[in-house]
Amino acid sequence: MGTTSWRELGRCKGADPVVFYPEDDEDFGEEAKAICAPCPVRETCLEHALVVREKIGVWGGYTAKERRRIIRQRRRAS
Repeated sequence: MGTTSWRELGRCKGADPVVFYPEDDEDFGEEAKAICAPCPVRETCLEHALVVREKIGVWGGYTAKERRRIIRQRRRAS
């Protein structure tokens, strides 16, 4: 990718951040997930969120709750 950050290539660039940070846990981030679905850097974004333990927001098409589940599954598998 050279000097271009994966963040610069995300479909979310320029989108309203409110979409990615829902007010409550009842909002499953469907609008954000729709933006993430075809994103070329979705996997990189998700891995970033998992590594740095992002606690809020939709990253790589996954909510914080869904990311916690992924982390637990990975721990069990290792």
